[in-house]
Amino acid sequence: MYSVCAQVNGVEVMKVPLDIEEGRFQLRTDEIFKAIDTDPLIKIIFICSPGNPTGTLINHEDIKKVLNYEGYKGVVAVDEAYVDFCEGHGNTAASVARWVVEYPNLLVMQTLSKSFGLAGIRLGITISSCELAQIFNNTKAPYNISTTTSIIGRAALSQEGLAKMREHVSLVLAERSRLIESLKKMRGVGKILGGNNANFVMAEILDDAGKPCNEKAYAVYKQLAESEGVVVRFRGMEYGCTGCLRITVGTEEENRVLLAKMEKLLR
Repeated sequence: MYSVCAQVNGVEVMKVPLDIEEGRFQLRTDEIFKAIDTDPLIKIIFICSPGNPTGTLINHEDIKKVLNYEGYKGVVAVDEAYVDFCEGHGNTAASVARWVVEYPNLLVMQTLSKSFGLAGIRLGITISSCELAQIFNNTKAPYNISTTTSIIGRAALSQEGLAKMREHVSLVLAERSRLIESLKKMRGVGKILGGNNANFVMAEILDDAGKPCNEKAYAVYKQLAESEGVVVRFRGMEYGCTGCLRITVGTEEENRVLLAKMEKLLR
């Protein structure tokens, strides 16, 4: 999404791949610093925590290293779209939003599209210093939040709305754990990659030799969608995700159907 927006506006993008060893999907801070030193025109660094499709919360110490790097004077934007699903952390511990009082160049972004289930209203939240907020406020489109979006968003962020969101997240987390355990036992499924800090899991699909296989994963993805009425996402072409399907956590019944149909196709 960020690279597309940059290309539309004629802005150059420099990508620094994550550390993918053993499915870690963490920052390679040394490589980030090399990129900064190579191109002093870099103005903004985007970090997705948790990321998609990695589902991995980024190590906070690594984010601090980037924020504290003396060679960089630009903005660090942390996308926390999935942060509410970080079990064992809680939103407060998993989020770096509170850091904006310490780091004036930090921009933290969250959304009502995931844990609140309100993707249709297209409403996000940006947390930053007042000075940085003013700069971004000056560049946004006028009247960019409709009345309908505003009304629904305010209701979602009320005490009652937040309680409902937390209840929904608890159900997702419980189903995520069950889904992961079932996938681990399934023939033809390899490792569950990433930190599992989002509302989806990423599973390797194996070939007959027991290796992650894009061809097999894509075939399962197509058969599920075209013959079984179940939609997952093929992510085998993403860096570090060879042979992977990204599976959104559904209800107990939806997950039961998914697992049964996957097991049938992988026999």
